[in-house]
Amino acid sequence: MSELNKIALKILSNGRGILAADESTGTMTKRLESVNVLSTSENRLLFRETLFSSESMKNCIGGVILYDETIKQTTNSNKTIPELISSSGAVPGIKVDTGAKVLANSPEEKITEGLDGLRERLKEYHKLGARFTPSSK
Repeated sequence: MSELNKIALKILSNGRGILAADESTGTMTKRLESVNVLSTSENRLLFRETLFSSESMKNCIGGVILYDETIKQTTNSNKTIPELISSSGAVPGIKVDTGAKVLANSPEEKITEGLDGLRERLKEYHKLGARFTPSSK
């Protein structure tokens, strides 16, 4: 069985699903500020650490899609975020695009970027613990 098959089966085992926790810093800032919490890297880490440490991670989540900032964070207990996710039995993944940008000559439309430098980013993310990446929409 291929490595990709093994990862997919692990993510979906026992009816578990994928948690899309790939909010950009801007989106996370909106989320935290909506509850009057200052969006600092420490507060974003605390939010994510609390989420990934929850008891439901073991029963409900088989894979977690992370954002660039998140995959590089280390918890207060000195575990990397991918290690924390793996300890719950889930598989860490990574969003690899670099975000939506305004399409040239069409200010009402956006295009997702990220092919430039993708090979290098994939190598780095694998070293950091990512084992899958979602396909783009």
